[in-house]
Amino acid sequence: MKIKFLGAAENVTGSRFLVKTGNSQILIDCGLYQEREFQARNWEPFPVPPAGIDNVILTHAHIDHCGYLPKLVREGFRGKVFCTSPTSEIAQIALLDSAKLHEENMEFKRKRHAREGRKSPYPEVPLYTVEDAKNVFPHFKVISYNEEAQISPQIRATFHDAGHILGASMIELKVQEDGKEKTCIFSGDIGRWDKPLLRDPKLFDYADYVFMESTYGNRLHEGKEDSKEKLQRVITNTKEAGGNIIIPTFAIERAQEILFYISQLLREDKIPHLVAFMDSPMAIAVTEVFKNNSDCFDEETKEIIKRGDTPFDFPLLKTTRSVAESKAINYIRGTAIIMSGSGMCTGGRVKHHLVNNISRSESTILFVGYQARGTLGRRILERPETVRILGQMYPVQAGIEKINGFSAHADRDELLRWVSGFKKAPKKIFVVHGEKEVAADFASTLKEKFTSNVIVPEYLEECSL
Repeated sequence: MKIKFLGAAENVTGSRFLVKTGNSQILIDCGLYQEREFQARNWEPFPVPPAGIDNVILTHAHIDHCGYLPKLVREGFRGKVFCTSPTSEIAQIALLDSAKLHEENMEFKRKRHAREGRKSPYPEVPLYTVEDAKNVFPHFKVISYNEEAQISPQIRATFHDAGHILGASMIELKVQEDGKEKTCIFSGDIGRWDKPLLRDPKLFDYADYVFMESTYGNRLHEGKEDSKEKLQRVITNTKEAGGNIIIPTFAIERAQEILFYISQLLREDKIPHLVAFMDSPMAIAVTEVFKNNSDCFDEETKEIIKRGDTPFDFPLLKTTRSVAESKAINYIRGTAIIMSGSGMCTGGRVKHHLVNNISRSESTILFVGYQARGTLGRRILERPETVRILGQMYPVQAGIEKINGFSAHADRDELLRWVSGFKKAPKKIFVVHGEKEVAADFASTLKEKFTSNVIVPEYLEECSL
């Protein structure tokens, strides 16, 4: 058995792990690279012929885990894409949204580059189209949590709740080879304990090999109450200043969690009763998926629903689906809460809201999720004097705030809590899904605490297990 690291190796996005046995090849995740320094890999030929991949297993529906599927299918993949039912539903929404953004952004850039007389560093065609995204849908094969699926003649997989986003899974692989069975755990993105909406992450007793994320492997998050209080403070202070609160929002899980907390703060009368916009057709669609999958919620959220309250709605919440509705937000005077994608500001309507607010000292740009290196969100978070948005430079005069406590990723101590669940140390632990320095730091922490061989793999490295 061999594993080849086609992504999320010494970086956070582009999750792709190729598992090879004697007579089969399967792919764990099939994501896009989102960091600017690695985006060229999205355009390169896939490192292995897609037609030679038997099946794909998705841990969850974030674009850095599923967003390459349309290109994989277009280039010859014909197998199944195994995932949970919520992941299938959300991935279809996410892929259509991603394809539309690729089409729109490429057309925008083509016109801008022609106007400026310069050549694009990428081909002036979208990475994939809406039609390419739709061609993925027949490949989805839904698997329930804790149900074992035969992925190939030698490989069986069981999906376990990751507690990260709705439908997110940790993958337990059982690989039969040379009369022996090996157990591999792919953590995907590890969620957090005692968070609203979703259940806690699954803990495992045993594995031979573990592939675990390390996004926040050298940092600790704020507590739940600290995050809620900071959200309260940002909204209240920005209202007093007379500006808008712009929240670059990940459409999957983060949007729903922010709605949950704003709704809670309003019920407790702890923030001004402001009009709030969910300016993201994708987030609106994903919220409907959440509403239809309440069986995946934790007990706290189920109790809220039993009382007749909705965790994702409040009287002054406005959903804007059309471009015309989105543009109309700019004419509102006074303070508004504007939640819009994309969460790392790499595309979508949030860029237009940033253009209208980033130079207003009375407004606040509030980040509530991870900002990968090289993204517009990361650059703004570093508080430069000016920033380029949609081809123009703007002075950064708005308040810039960050709340880490809303993260759906486990922090360092929570990652250690998860890996400490193994009663016997795994033979090898591969540290993935972390920026190079963070992955190295977390690997050092693991080496101090466990007898396992801890490895930080490089891009395209292949290991025999």
